[in-house]
Amino acid sequence: MKAVRIHEFGGPEALRIEDQPLPEPAAGEILVRVQASSVNPVDFKMRNGGYVEKDKLPLTLGRDMAGTVDRVGHGVSDFAPGDAVYALLPWDRGGHAEFVSAPARICARKPERCDFVQAAAAPLAALTAWQGLFDHGGLKEGQTVLIHGANGGVGHFAVQFAAVAGATVAATCRGEDRDFVRSLGATHVVDYRAERFEAAVPRVDLVLDLVGGETQRRSFEVLGPGGMLVSTLGEPDAEAAAGSGAKGVGFLVEPNGEQLAMIARLIDLGRVMPTIDQVFPLEQAAAAERRLETEHVRGKIVVRLP
Repeated sequence: MKAVRIHEFGGPEALRIEDQPLPEPAAGEILVRVQASSVNPVDFKMRNGGYVEKDKLPLTLGRDMAGTVDRVGHGVSDFAPGDAVYALLPWDRGGHAEFVSAPARICARKPERCDFVQAAAAPLAALTAWQGLFDHGGLKEGQTVLIHGANGGVGHFAVQFAAVAGATVAATCRGEDRDFVRSLGATHVVDYRAERFEAAVPRVDLVLDLVGGETQRRSFEVLGPGGMLVSTLGEPDAEAAAGSGAKGVGFLVEPNGEQLAMIARLIDLGRVMPTIDQVFPLEQAAAAERRLETEHVRGKIVVRLP
């Protein structure tokens, strides 16, 4: 089978398309014929030397996948050959490959409203948004949330989830993305290049920080006592949090088949939908990573397999 792998850290040129042996599904796993995978910032960060040690190389990239079950391992009863599934994969295997073996417990049936390209756009980004808002942020109906980077892969899911949950959504993005972000369910949309969000949004209960840096530090100014800042970019400054009477937490997304099943139901109900920025063939995976790393993207970039 063909797979996109790295043998050393570096730029997009480090990606190689190689022939690899077909994986065998272990007990509790399913072997999936991959139809599509998506590109996330974690892919180029891993390629640049983050998250994984050098002794773990070579490594197949691509944390997301959507495809059809080819075979099931011993003890798997929830899936059968031919089932359409999607998943966020563990760190030690990648979706930029014609086949991948994955634990059945982290997989879910593909949303029926989605084709494989759309489904592959969802797992990592949607789970990050879900876990950030609800598991770590405790977002409830009637609360107000500020989402930074609302036009991106995680952000565009977060706006939709928060709106579906009955929260008031404030968001930051570029001016050209304002209408897009409003269409997802945001009420207050701030062009971060033209105005300071602290002066433009109301006091909020939760900040979902997908940007980091100065934006994260300034976000404590819109949080009151008891507020929460949740970040995908490291632990927030404890002193800044204490100064506003708020709390801060950083987290990394975890694979979760049950949550993907809930997200699939929301998609099939028409409440949530992935946005695709661009689709690349497998042989152009390096170009897909380069676009995400260096250009402005709305929604997700997907790699389609033959």
